[in-house]
Amino acid sequence: MASRPLRVLLDGTPLLGNRTGIGRYTAALAEELASIPEQVNMRAVAFTVRGWRALRSVLPHDVQARGLPVSARLLRKCWLRSAFPPVELYAGLTDVVHGTNFVLPPAIRAGGVLTVHDLAFLDAPEELPPSDRELPALVRRSAQRADIVCTPTNAVAAAVAERLGVPSERIVVTPLGVDPAWFAARPPNEALRARLGLPAEYVLFVGAGGPRKGLGALLRAHAETPSLPPLVLAGPGAAGRDDRVLRTGYLTDVDLRSVVAGASVLVLPSRDEGFGLPVLEALACNVPVVCSDVPALREVAGGHATHVPVGDVAALGDALRAAVEDPPSFVTQAASRARAAEFTWRRCAETTIAAYRRAADR
Repeated sequence: MASRPLRVLLDGTPLLGNRTGIGRYTAALAEELASIPEQVNMRAVAFTVRGWRALRSVLPHDVQARGLPVSARLLRKCWLRSAFPPVELYAGLTDVVHGTNFVLPPAIRAGGVLTVHDLAFLDAPEELPPSDRELPALVRRSAQRADIVCTPTNAVAAAVAERLGVPSERIVVTPLGVDPAWFAARPPNEALRARLGLPAEYVLFVGAGGPRKGLGALLRAHAETPSLPPLVLAGPGAAGRDDRVLRTGYLTDVDLRSVVAGASVLVLPSRDEGFGLPVLEALACNVPVVCSDVPALREVAGGHATHVPVGDVAALGDALRAAVEDPPSFVTQAASRARAAEFTWRRCAETTIAAYRRAADR
């Protein structure tokens, strides 16, 4: 007799508001899980009192959404100190609870799966907003509570084992995916160029700001290399332009794909990354990539990006100039696209379901 689908309660909080990397991961995973109901019966919960009803409009069809009777801040304080209240108390019985965004709520009987995207917050806790000052302790507690910890790369898996003390047999690597739409992306049309004020050629950075992303070094490298095209920064924050730098603000998925496809080069100069999804998305639409030389980005790029030492302004400027002046050949582009095609959201979902089964069995 076939086994019944696993009941999975997913933390859907990252789906609310403008989505950065974790929101896109959660959305893609939820879509894939919802497409295989014979394996997974998924519900989602948002750890917020006021905004959780918006979850209904961003979940896949027929996926139920639940909210909370208490604030997320109060819940975090409770979960940091005890296993109360258990998630089943307000979200109902389930086989597995999946904390998609670093925090795993306690459960009475359900297996616990936690996704740890990176450990940057351990190296620079002073950069966390006041509301997240307890995040390092909460993540440590969540990792101890979890039956299985998922990481996007082997690099993060090694860091979780070493720095959070999670045994390697309880860690599962679930690489992220590249949406097929990226392989068909085309440069911006005239209407989009006019709306965003895009120049004919540009160097592109995609992501949220903050010290970890290395924007300071990028801005200096760009300013000190006048032969480079203008720099475009795409991500959350106010739109604007100063000198040779354009900030587009947050872009929809459709606009983002076009903006990436039209770039002369994509740059990701982060001092730390857990995966680096923009790297693969750029490779998928034939855009060369310059990124920092950190373990996760080396692992994901697989030899198809130019790596520079973290914070080396001169090396970054030289690498960007070389990428602009010597565009990749057709053979190089084909190999880069093949690399990106290795990463699918279906594989991410399948490896995650395997983690769910192990957690439920524990």
